[in-house]
Amino acid sequence: MQVTKVARMLAANPSEHESGLKSCTVMALLDGGMLKRHKSWLKAEPPTIVVATIGSLCQMLEKHILKLDTCQVLVVDEVDFMFNSSKEVSSLKRLLTSHSSSKNRQTIFASASIPQHRRFLYDCMQQKWTRADVVHVHVNSVEPMPSCLHHRFVVCNRMEKNPMLLSLLQTDSPGSAIIFVSEQSGKSKKAGSAPPTTLLVDFLKSSCGRFSDVSLLGEDMNFNQRAASLSELRGGGGGYLLVATDIAARGVDLPETTHIYNFDIPKDAVNYLHRAGRTGRKPFSDKKCFVTSIITVEERFVLQRFENELMFCCEQLFF
Repeated sequence: MQVTKVARMLAANPSEHESGLKSCTVMALLDGGMLKRHKSWLKAEPPTIVVATIGSLCQMLEKHILKLDTCQVLVVDEVDFMFNSSKEVSSLKRLLTSHSSSKNRQTIFASASIPQHRRFLYDCMQQKWTRADVVHVHVNSVEPMPSCLHHRFVVCNRMEKNPMLLSLLQTDSPGSAIIFVSEQSGKSKKAGSAPPTTLLVDFLKSSCGRFSDVSLLGEDMNFNQRAASLSELRGGGGGYLLVATDIAARGVDLPETTHIYNFDIPKDAVNYLHRAGRTGRKPFSDKKCFVTSIITVEERFVLQRFENELMFCCEQLFF
């Protein structure tokens, strides 16, 4: 959604040498979106620029709802996510093979983290998935994350995590914040225990007067439930507190977010990167935002590994 927002801003304000061009129509294809609605939009006015994920794009093409003939710019976002699935790689191969021959369209693959990107580009050219004039653009390659993010951590034992989070919220008084919690384990589900997200929401509602209206975004929610929850947050004008699993670490654009709290440490550096990327999202803004991790002593070396890999420094807070 943020990529689409920026594309629409640029399309609405073309540069001087493009001032005579007709305004561009920008369309976003979201995973889990309504095909019927997309179809009616496409029928009304074919888009000049399409922003999509691999899954949504392939679904639209396979059902012959979308034709790329009239599209001048195709932006495929979150392309690194496909490396987790052979099905996604196969879908991308079909997409490149079938729809990359057009000489009138620019195709852009976008991601905050593409593993083995040089090998990927090499394969694209060797297997003739795309033409040979592929350009790899590093956006601020020296710093993988925006410089406006300030990274912090606090150390406590597991039993102290809830009161520690409460202390942070009371001290920071965040404008709008997202708290990331690990997904519920299979063993916990089998035992019939409540998800960690639900337990934390209940604790916050009973303990934190300012954020009594805490929102939840969990892995068990379907697309419509997630969309309704996010729509409510966007329409509230800020001042929200969202508890979420890593389902909110990608593809969620809440530009009012000023603080990220890792209640549970991410499983790897890529997940840290995507969680942190939920803040500092206002286009062209350099306002300072905060990413705070609540860790145990044993997890300190894990956070240090993330610092080394992503090239950032974490400040320790003491309470």
